[in-house]
Amino acid sequence: MELYFLGTNAGLPTTQRNVTSIALRMLEERRSSWLFDCGEATQHQILRSPLKLGRLEKIFITHMHGDHVFGLPGLLSSRASQEGTSPLTVYGPKGIRQFLEVTLGTTQSRIDFGLDIVEHEGGVVFEDHQIRVEAGALEHRIESYGYRVTEKDRPGSLNMELLREWGVRPGPEYGKLKSGESITVNGRTITPNEVLGAPKRGRIVTILGDTRPTSGIHPLALGADMLVHESTFTDEFADLAHKYYHSTAVQAAEAARNAGVGELVLTHFSSRYKDAEQLEPLLAEARAVFPNTQLAIEHETYPIRAAQEPEKE
Repeated sequence: MELYFLGTNAGLPTTQRNVTSIALRMLEERRSSWLFDCGEATQHQILRSPLKLGRLEKIFITHMHGDHVFGLPGLLSSRASQEGTSPLTVYGPKGIRQFLEVTLGTTQSRIDFGLDIVEHEGGVVFEDHQIRVEAGALEHRIESYGYRVTEKDRPGSLNMELLREWGVRPGPEYGKLKSGESITVNGRTITPNEVLGAPKRGRIVTILGDTRPTSGIHPLALGADMLVHESTFTDEFADLAHKYYHSTAVQAAEAARNAGVGELVLTHFSSRYKDAEQLEPLLAEARAVFPNTQLAIEHETYPIRAAQEPEKE
């Protein structure tokens, strides 16, 4: 489970950075990837990445501003042309259905795979046996959401020494035990409780859309292993950030600290910061408040690691 940043700029692309798009890669867990926002030229960024459109399973849109959705029609059309046949679901606020139906319809784009469009107003937007996705309202100039992705607890590790002692060789029996089934080997019934360790806590990643500080951030970010928070400006432009419904690096760090997250990743940088060197002040300001902070860098991978749980007294 890892994040891969395809675009980190706010509003406009620059020669160094593209507009917003983030991939959540879950190749081991689901053999697929999810996308959060799809700014213009996202599909070009994907061509330069290890991502495959055919493995794209879901797209979550935070809000309907162009720098977060203009790349979506082209990406869907390209996926159809590249024989992406598996179904795909797009989630987003009201307006995403009309945007896609009108754009794809008027351009006569053929979408040969199953495309489902789900408009929501927050709450649980997706859940299966592995993952739960919740959306929460933020505070922006238009309706904007953050997404909290919770991986459900995974089975504990198998006691390999005990299994060998009982004559169980690696193979399908291991999978059955991990999935909660009992097995019989050499006349002995072995239950999962006998050979499985404690369940492994599922990881949590929170990805926010554009927002200025608001109470809606806290429940989305609470206890997350990784929080992705917009950081459009340095603290000297706090008034400007408030005026345009954005956040500063310091405000992002305060949100991370207050929610007790494991790691903070800053993104959605103003184009006034031209290169990596000019982004360093944002990182320094954030780390002064929340030390475990990183800058999102395009075409780099950020593994989502479960934060170490505190020891019980």
